[in-house]
Amino acid sequence: MSQTVSMEKIVSFCKRRGFVYQSSEIYGGIRSSYDYGPLGVEMKRNIKDEWWRGVVHMRDDVVGVDAAIIMHPRVWEASGHVGTFNDMLVESRTSGRRYRADHLIEAATGLDAEGMSAEEMTKLIQNDDRIKDPMDGGRNFSEVRPFNLMFETYTGPVKSPENIAYLRPETAQGIFVNFKNVVQTSRVKVPFGIAQIGKSFRNEITPGNFIFRTREFEQMEMEFFVEPGTDEAWHEYWIGERMRWYTELGLDPANLRLYEHPKEKLSHYSKRTVDVEYNFPFAGWSELEGIANRTDYDLKQHAAFSGENLSYFDQATGESYIPYVVEPAGGVDRMALAFLVDAYTEEEVRGEQRTVLKLHPRIAPVKAAVFPLSKKEPVSTIARELYDDLKGDYRIFYDDSGSIGRRYRRQDEAGTPFCVTVDFDTMEDRQVTVRDRDSMEQERIPIEAVRERLANLITA
Repeated sequence: MSQTVSMEKIVSFCKRRGFVYQSSEIYGGIRSSYDYGPLGVEMKRNIKDEWWRGVVHMRDDVVGVDAAIIMHPRVWEASGHVGTFNDMLVESRTSGRRYRADHLIEAATGLDAEGMSAEEMTKLIQNDDRIKDPMDGGRNFSEVRPFNLMFETYTGPVKSPENIAYLRPETAQGIFVNFKNVVQTSRVKVPFGIAQIGKSFRNEITPGNFIFRTREFEQMEMEFFVEPGTDEAWHEYWIGERMRWYTELGLDPANLRLYEHPKEKLSHYSKRTVDVEYNFPFAGWSELEGIANRTDYDLKQHAAFSGENLSYFDQATGESYIPYVVEPAGGVDRMALAFLVDAYTEEEVRGEQRTVLKLHPRIAPVKAAVFPLSKKEPVSTIARELYDDLKGDYRIFYDDSGSIGRRYRRQDEAGTPFCVTVDFDTMEDRQVTVRDRDSMEQERIPIEAVRERLANLITA
């Protein structure tokens, strides 16, 4: 990661190279909403594929589901989201801006406001002269009140109380309500996991920092069901597995750490929660993924609210019990930002500046680029044939415009790990040059060996 990287630089880079755009930009944009461009959508898909490969396909004890975004409203009553999924909101009467009260207090005073009641926050904000409106310095605030983060909608043609529904604020509950279905149809045995990737929605009061915190985001969550008493060991196991996943995909271990949630600040369902944190240059150490021991809270709640028996019958022992759950859960968008920041590098090479995105090949949007040294035949014909041969395996780019050095720089900036050049000597020796993005070293290999060589380099 470059020492000079900043949010402004990353945002500009992402737009210029087609990773991330401001949503609805031609209409002035909409706050905290972003679209992924041609390179961004490939990178994001690769992250999801790598997560699914590691968590599901490489294991024999995890299966997947894809639950609906709009679920029965009782789901969110049982989970506690209707009653407790709130942030504390305060409004400045001078600027009309709304803020999270705890953020306002902590930024101005350094006090930890988590756990304070609305009344305690109101008294502090209205009486402490240090707490001012960040917009205009005003000192006239409303009372603090709870603000539910779920997006409310309606099902059917009539907007009535009985037709209220919600956009899901997390994907986890879609897994819990399908626990019985999966057990009955998939021949799974405890310990086992159910994984899901999908969109979630939270009406954040103060979203920000680009794709770090948005109101619409994509989650990758897995609920791993275990026998009570084995939960603590499994929790440790998944903490290690998730940390290993990040480092294997190239994140600098110096920018990663584990954060233990204090017992007094644990979520209502959690016995223990440990976050994988990344040291973002514009936000400091911040959560990348949470690994929680959710105990048997969720299954018990849904059993109570639905009337269904959600216990697990162990055929080996003849006993029934409600499994405990270990949950690794992370956001794809925040992960993408971490990978981008960590890979973004500005360096001087032979007296010239180059910007290079040193993404792991499995995460890189484009795996390889094919360059003909000349647009003329037969060089261009052979290059095009090679491109056509490779493009079904990975996302491959073909570029015959500009000098070879300029083409290398464009691909370096896009994060493309390998460039394959077809030159005039290829006509004679049937060999091409493969260039490595990070080291810029080149090797000459037979054209027939390119597919296998790239496959080995990308999966290494």
